[in-house]
Amino acid sequence: MSYLSRESAPLSDELWKQIDSTVVNTARNTLVCRKFLSIYGPLGIGTESIQIDDVEALDEMYEDGFMLTKGRKYVEIPTIYDDFILYSKDLENSRKFGYPLDLSKASISAEACARREDRFLFYGNPAYGYDGLLTAPGINKLKKSDWSAGENAFTDIVSALELFTVKGIYGTYALVLSPDLYMQLQRLQPGTGLLEFDRISKLMNGNIFTTSVLGTDKAAVLCTNSMNMDVVIGQDLAAAYLEQKDLNHSFRILESILLRIKRKQAITVFE
Repeated sequence: MSYLSRESAPLSDELWKQIDSTVVNTARNTLVCRKFLSIYGPLGIGTESIQIDDVEALDEMYEDGFMLTKGRKYVEIPTIYDDFILYSKDLENSRKFGYPLDLSKASISAEACARREDRFLFYGNPAYGYDGLLTAPGINKLKKSDWSAGENAFTDIVSALELFTVKGIYGTYALVLSPDLYMQLQRLQPGTGLLEFDRISKLMNGNIFTTSVLGTDKAAVLCTNSMNMDVVIGQDLAAAYLEQKDLNHSFRILESILLRIKRKQAITVFE
């Protein structure tokens, strides 16, 4: 039996394809971090842990016949999941009369997983010792000006890019914003005939992203090359069969995923 236990479910191959398509399309429309971070994997659900290197501290230590890799740690790849139910009577009606099966519950569950993924990548999980893009110790922090006035947003972002230059961080840059700050950039900049968003978009080569999981008043500039950070995927988002209970069928959308920050100086968060 496979890890996803699909053999236990009284579902046709065609219905599983519909569920898979629903999960993938919903996740693709919801996920944000995967749009700018490099992906390492998928490695398979059997991959339980992987190394995270601090590349600026990475070195091999030798002493009296003993060797150790400095700046490297091995971390468990956690699992993110959400469950949903398909009712037996709906499955039977679809089978008997050919009605299309409403997979809204699967879509909502996939959306919940996608949001948990982005929240995990941005904020980590302090209770279990996982860092996030906005919360890792040692990242750069700059004071944020009032982005609803003047050229403050443009000036702040230029300052972040200048800081990267000083620290020797070069590559592909991305700006991530909470929705309120994203909307504050949708105004004409006096004397330019351009939206503030358009000026900053040119500066960032179009790499501006927003998501509601950031809450409010959050912004960060990242140098997203894989030598600085990436996302490790063990099991990519997929639907598994859990059980039949009260005649209905329970499913789980799951994935195993981990953020690796290799150079913390490649992240600048505005506060």
